[in-house]
Amino acid sequence: MNNNNLQTGKLGEALAATYLQNMGYTLLDLNWRHHHWELDIIAAIGNTLHFVEVKTRTSLLFGYPEEHISRIKMRHLKNAACHYHYLHPNYKNIQFDVISVMIEPGNEPVLYFMEDVYF
Repeated sequence: MNNNNLQTGKLGEALAATYLQNMGYTLLDLNWRHHHWELDIIAAIGNTLHFVEVKTRTSLLFGYPEEHISRIKMRHLKNAACHYHYLHPNYKNIQFDVISVMIEPGNEPVLYFMEDVYF
């Protein structure tokens, strides 16, 4: 992945984290890793632990950001979330969410929050 893509991804994750905080979520971890698995954002609200995948794009040339979550990525998200929940059993519920971020040059960033997605 080139440096420009990394910067775009980091910016999208920062925007998503700010969005969640403004919505009342408590951020627990950012870019949490276990072996080769990574969870972009782990947040909580009430008794629910939210595992948030953030996808960021600068154009729609190759489709919407959320369309680029593969079956393998979904499986990795579930595996990582299971391990994280095992380490933090005080949360009664877990939920998977996706935040799609469009950062087109010359326009304000657009975030689309998809709650409780099923993998």
